[in-house]
Amino acid sequence: MSQYHPESEGDVTSEVDEEITEPPMYKVLLHNDDYTTMEFVVQILLIVFHKSYEDATRIMLNVHRSGIGVCGIFTHEVAETKVDLVHTLARENEFPLKCTMEKN
Repeated sequence: MSQYHPESEGDVTSEVDEEITEPPMYKVLLHNDDYTTMEFVVQILLIVFHKSYEDATRIMLNVHRSGIGVCGIFTHEVAETKVDLVHTLARENEFPLKCTMEKN
């Protein structure tokens, strides 16, 4: 029979040499077109991307002037969901707004 030694309880340690890697991140991009209104783009940035009104306006103007703008950087699943939501809202409002994602 083994003897009980309470002072040695909890002395067992184990080391795990597992490297934790961050998930790949994706940029969500809005593309300029000649039909989607600036006001609608601002609303998308407010609702879908939770931007402040000032940030939404700045991003919208960047999209308008440059042809493309970054809305945010997210994990793949979150980025994909946001792209789908933008397309759904654009379709419902009869706008051809294009939203894409690319690896960061």
